[in-house]
Amino acid sequence: MSATSVNRSDPSGETVGGTAATTPNAPSATREGSRLRRVAGFLALLAGAIVFLFPFYYMIVGAMQREPDPTVSGAFPDPSNLTLANLEAINGRVDLLGSLLNSAIFTGGVILLTLVLGLLAGYSLARLEFRGRALVFGGMLLTLILPFQLLLIPLYVMIVRTYGLADTYLGMIVPFAVNATAVFIFRQFFRSLPAELFDAARIDGASELQILMRVAIPMSKPAILTAVLVSFIGPWNEFLWPFLITKEAAMQPLAVSLANYITTVAASAANPFGAILAGATVLAIPAVVIFLAFQRYFLQTDIGASLKG
Repeated sequence: MSATSVNRSDPSGETVGGTAATTPNAPSATREGSRLRRVAGFLALLAGAIVFLFPFYYMIVGAMQREPDPTVSGAFPDPSNLTLANLEAINGRVDLLGSLLNSAIFTGGVILLTLVLGLLAGYSLARLEFRGRALVFGGMLLTLILPFQLLLIPLYVMIVRTYGLADTYLGMIVPFAVNATAVFIFRQFFRSLPAELFDAARIDGASELQILMRVAIPMSKPAILTAVLVSFIGPWNEFLWPFLITKEAAMQPLAVSLANYITTVAASAANPFGAILAGATVLAIPAVVIFLAFQRYFLQTDIGASLKG
């Protein structure tokens, strides 16, 4: 019969009959390290958010300052120095509401045509078999590397001189109607869907247009959301093409109106710095509102699903 040694501890805490091995509390140490990493990650994200949001904060503060203060202390102004006079000053020289409406019509028309043509082209390239499909897709991707400035002169000649679309919304919208990035997004998304869905619809006698409308589009919410956001920023901030195509101030988007104000009127303003920032704030507000409105969809849907395939 083998003897078993038993270690006993006296009331003072000393071990009797053997040597006690002291082991650290591993689960507790792991939890503590995980908590520290979370805190460090939160602080890093907070610092990044502050750095990212500070220009917007400074733009709003500068737009409301009665007297311009470009120093660091200008970011923390005296409340008595804040006013809406700069907004009134630029609104007296630039029709902000009219320019905002022009920007909304221009951007909305681009987004509408981008979705319609992008869905049709993306579905065709993803699910229809036709000769030269790979060549068409490669040519579409090739357009992504061509700078828009390279096409300005032929586009201007065609749209203004050939079709007479100067100072029209259609003339502003047409060059941006086809967005190769949106077509690529829709094509990749439709390729990621099971082929059995489309085959079953064809067996039931549905046409390709009916399949697109009743099967593909209802499932493509993530891709549509991605395409809308990709297509929004470009035309909303676009300056060069609307500047070339519009001569009447009543037809100019807000980005063009602000540029004209900076070059012709700002020097004579009482506070040109504040007036320019006020106009920039008005231009930025719709983009921020749209982002906040769609933020919950980013959390609820898998946007990355549109890039699979």
